[in-house]
Amino acid sequence: MIVDDPTAHRRRWHWRTLDNAAGGLALDLGLYAVSATFAAITAVTSTLLPHRAWGAVAAVGYLLATLTVIAQLLLRRRSPTSRLTGLSARWVVTGLAWTATTLLPLAWQSIDRAGGRTDRAQEEVLVVEHAGSRLLEHGTPYLGPDAIAALPPGEQLMGYTPYQPGMAMFGLPRALLDTWWTDSRVWFAVGTALALALAVAALRRTPATTGQATTAATHRRDDALLRGVQAATVLPICALTLATGGDDLPVLALCLLALAFAAADRPGRAGLAVGLAGALKLFAWPVALVLIVWGLTRRAGTRVAVGAIGLPIAALLPALLVDRDALTENVLRFPLGHGLVTSPAQSPFPGYLIANALPAGRLIAAALLVAAGVAIAVRLARRPPRTAVATALICGYGLLAAIALMPSTRFGYLLYPLALLTWAPALHRPVDTPTAAVAGERSGRTTSA
Repeated sequence: MIVDDPTAHRRRWHWRTLDNAAGGLALDLGLYAVSATFAAITAVTSTLLPHRAWGAVAAVGYLLATLTVIAQLLLRRRSPTSRLTGLSARWVVTGLAWTATTLLPLAWQSIDRAGGRTDRAQEEVLVVEHAGSRLLEHGTPYLGPDAIAALPPGEQLMGYTPYQPGMAMFGLPRALLDTWWTDSRVWFAVGTALALALAVAALRRTPATTGQATTAATHRRDDALLRGVQAATVLPICALTLATGGDDLPVLALCLLALAFAAADRPGRAGLAVGLAGALKLFAWPVALVLIVWGLTRRAGTRVAVGAIGLPIAALLPALLVDRDALTENVLRFPLGHGLVTSPAQSPFPGYLIANALPAGRLIAAALLVAAGVAIAVRLARRPPRTAVATALICGYGLLAAIALMPSTRFGYLLYPLALLTWAPALHRPVDTPTAAVAGERSGRTTSA
């Protein structure tokens, strides 16, 4: 059993008080209302046309969700036990909100783009689809440095594919058929939905003992699970990203799936899930490392590592054999700032500000990033995570530090730490919660007596 310290108990109690207010509906209302405001502001002020188009549709979707929750709150005052205000109803509202704020604008932009609009997708969509075409024609998704240098100066940035080779798979449908449903965002959404559905199923199948205390813990876990799914779907930073670009969402969903498998004590499956994510994007590699350390605490490090390391290597090998220089240029030189052009990722986080405002700023920012990495490594060595909850928290805070300190980064990358940290409470196993632990200790004392 796992018993936390009193300070952690108090922090968790304060969060639960807020999260459980009005049966969870109060926080739902705040989420949808703030999101509606964000979407409306985006529709009016964004300089990116795909973002403006998303905001115009999503603002209506969030507003409808807000009005629905208000109706649920009014109904709850009259009939507190109504099924229309319970957890199942909140799941339905979340699903409808995701459809209205993500899937609908995604489909609309894909259809417009297929009809000839050139302002209905971010560059990531085109990059992934071009990578799929190159993979189909040449066996590698990457252009070599000479081929990129031969492009007109304004097109050289689009010649880079700064992802792992597996990401090109989402571009293959477009390479085979030019229509709206082969837009890579459609397949990003399919992959995201599938991974999240598997994660929810894995957590709900987590075995639990019987008893009143464990039943209450299971209910709290299910509430936290809904909140985690909301963070990965209807939260504006995720909804906007999937509808307009989308490449980060399947990576995030696979990481959440890996943590769900870890919570269900399925280390081999956890390694496979995070390995698939690592075959798509480098952001999953730190999560894989922490999961391997978690596996070592359960004498299952090898089972985690086989998938977590093996799948990314298997994805890299064909590209390495076809054109080593192209792989190095796209996967290493460009992300490290040594490509023919520099990355446009310039969100004003501390690392970017230090790199651009101080003498030798890039070296200072790099040193701070390395220091953060060393601190996390020391934490893993001295206190390795023994639960999926601890693993998710280390991944969330670690990625938050990395995003803040990287010289070149994007505001949208915050979706990773936000979703991981919100996902963590859903990873509590009912038999490992403080309430269940106390109940177990009392039962043991009674038996001894």
